[in-house]
Amino acid sequence: MDAAPHPPRFTFRRADRLTHAREFQAVYKAGVRKVRGPLIVFALPNGLPRARLGLSVGRRVGNAVARNRVKRLVRDAFRLERHALPPGYDLVVSVRPHEPVGLAEHRAHFSAAWRALDKEWRRREQRRGGGDAPIDPTTDASGGASGGTSGGTP
Repeated sequence: MDAAPHPPRFTFRRADRLTHAREFQAVYKAGVRKVRGPLIVFALPNGLPRARLGLSVGRRVGNAVARNRVKRLVRDAFRLERHALPPGYDLVVSVRPHEPVGLAEHRAHFSAAWRALDKEWRRREQRRGGGDAPIDPTTDASGGASGGTSGGTP
């Protein structure tokens, strides 16, 4: 008997979170970010079969109640969208001050940013892996013998 595939789980567990400062710093250091609405989303491929989320919501966004509401909405957007989006990324979402918006708008912004980040990382991988041949230290960039234009004696 062939079992039907399990429906996606819409939970947000500890394994789905970035929990250490070094994880946040690695994502920030990668320098790949997209801005959609009030969300600034940074991404770094993580080599895992799932995406993980980290949140950064500063005091400028509002008081504790407003910040917690925004964090809840962004977590919900991640939780609901992650099954339809490419896995394997560590994402850090930084939130800029904005007027309160609903879950649908956060989902749209988050999803658009995630897709754009995936496209950017795929483009970078293609450029890095697609046209690069192994570097031969005996030749220069033009394919000739090295040392011809290094400023030494002719």
